Amino acid sequence: MLIAFHKPYGVLSQFTPELPGQATLAAYGFPKHVYAIGRLDHDSEGLLLLTDEAGLVDRLLNPRRGHERTYHVQVEKIPDAGALEAFSKGLLIQGKKTLPCRAEILSPQPEYGPRVPPIRVRPSVPDVWLAVTLTEGRNRQVRRMTAAIGHPTLRLLRVAIGKFPLGNLAAGEWRELSSEERRSVLE
Repeated sequence: MLIAFHKPYGVLSQFTPELPGQATLAAYGFPKHVYAIGRLDHDSEGLLLLTDEAGLVDRLLNPRRGHERTYHVQVEKIPDAGALEAFSKGLLIQGKKTLPCRAEILSPQPEYGPRVPPIRVRPSVPDVWLAVTLTEGRNRQVRRMTAAIGHPTLRLLRVAIGKFPLGNLAAGEWRELSSEERRSVLE
């Protein structure tokens, strides 16, 4: 079984809380014996896959397999070409260089509804949405990469895993994938 879930902001990517009162996956009525493939941070949103098949974890998350994940990232200020090029060379975060990835300014800019709670807005500082596609998934990697180029992340949504897009799955909704959709995830 492979399930696509649109993880809302403020929900842990696990079934048990780390602290009392934390929102977890347990509140969403998933079938028994499924678990998240990878993670999205508490303050990130978007596509999270769940499965009851242990073999899918390595297939989708091991960086040697080059399985892409795409994020839309709202950042402060507008990065120049040099800042975006740095992603393709790899960035030094926490003393280790990241694998090369792709980053570009989205055109047109996406129109996501407001987040609750709202993002920090500074009227004198512009923001822009980037598409970042990578094949590794270190802890808070995308946020650390945008910070490393001087453009802090304001909001982060995972919009695709492999060729499978989040699409119009609303925050908090999930569904089991069809055989064809499953193939698009695994390609």
